[in-house]
Amino acid sequence: MFQNCRFFLLYCIIGMLILSACGTPFRIIEIQKSEESTYAFAQTEPSIAIDPNDPMVMVAGTVMNDYYFSNNGGKKWHSTVLKSPFGVNGDPVLHISQNGRIYYFHLSNPENGHRLDRIACAHSDFYNGKSWEYSATAVNSTKVQDKPWVAECPVTGNLYLTWTQFDAYKSPDPKDSSFIFFAKSTDEGKTWSNPIRISKLGGDCMDGNQTVEGAVPAVDNQGNLFVVWTGPHGLRMNYSMDEGETWLEEELFVTDHPGGWSFDVPGIYRCNGLPIIKIDRSKGEQRGRIYINWSDQSNGENQTDVWLVHSDDQGKTWTAPKRVNQNKEASHQFFTWMDIDQASGYLYFVYYDRRNHPDNFTDVFLAASFDGGETFADMKISKEAFLPSENIFFGDYTNIAAVKGVIRPIWTTMHFGKIGLNTALINERKLKRKLK
Repeated sequence: MFQNCRFFLLYCIIGMLILSACGTPFRIIEIQKSEESTYAFAQTEPSIAIDPNDPMVMVAGTVMNDYYFSNNGGKKWHSTVLKSPFGVNGDPVLHISQNGRIYYFHLSNPENGHRLDRIACAHSDFYNGKSWEYSATAVNSTKVQDKPWVAECPVTGNLYLTWTQFDAYKSPDPKDSSFIFFAKSTDEGKTWSNPIRISKLGGDCMDGNQTVEGAVPAVDNQGNLFVVWTGPHGLRMNYSMDEGETWLEEELFVTDHPGGWSFDVPGIYRCNGLPIIKIDRSKGEQRGRIYINWSDQSNGENQTDVWLVHSDDQGKTWTAPKRVNQNKEASHQFFTWMDIDQASGYLYFVYYDRRNHPDNFTDVFLAASFDGGETFADMKISKEAFLPSENIFFGDYTNIAAVKGVIRPIWTTMHFGKIGLNTALINERKLKRKLK
């Protein structure tokens, strides 16, 4: 840890001079929050979505209730806050449907109800955030609903929502459990089916390695739905071949999660390696391939790595894990997220990276695979390293979206204790040239 502020300033100035001489690989855009934003840790846990019909239109969200939008490819952003009758309590998940509808999923905190008693959804046909309609899953005031994520069926347009339900959050009582739940909307988010449990194997309620968490759905070209999560039984997956009506009686084992999904990274308030699932729906050679991305400390507490497995038989068998980050020395790579550009089948990853710096200074790296996860190349995309604080909440994830060669990672930074939000304007062709 740098003890001398002047030393830190000198370090930053030298770094900026080097960058000025060499040039940054991509244009970095700092996204300002709204003047209405009041949350102390605003601009953490970012989520970003690109309009599949017009990649110049994109939206983003951060905790607690911040909303951002751009209609020029992310060069300029406007910001506001989301207000909902269900209350907005973080865990933003942004999605733009194939019909161009904007969705903002989040946790709830209603005035006339119980905090985290449902998963809420705001939806609009206008990306500028001026006109929203609201819906939510069924209320369960005796439980806690947490960590949602969503996927859209390319065949029906159905929305599939998954999350963790806690009997009692942070309860040490062995009688209290966590399970993975599912609900769907067949009317563009207006209403939601009754939530059902899709994990047979549960976990505890302590929000740690013995808890089942990180449920993320994905849908293939035929409309088959797959959900992955992690917990005390490793990475697990369940699937439905009939629009979420029926599921396997017991989820499938994918791979171990060595050391668990919750681990320590120096200088970070808390850190996790929750999984992400994506399915190749492109016209490429890997069409139909299922990918799962996560991070863990399988190589020791002083080394966090980013991993990928894939399946070509709908999850019956999986490849051995391949390391995405390409550094050879021990360091920390964490808070990974992944997306597939369905126009090409190319894979893109974003994560924090410590390979170049001592004393907890942190860069942001982007990795790509242009051959279906067989090989990877990665590079630093952030302008300068930042120094997080273990005493300041830093969120639980980054995010990335890729549509028709437009790639937009989004991440949180921290300079002198001040939280910021950034994206990079990345073009597929320029990226491929940089990585070769």
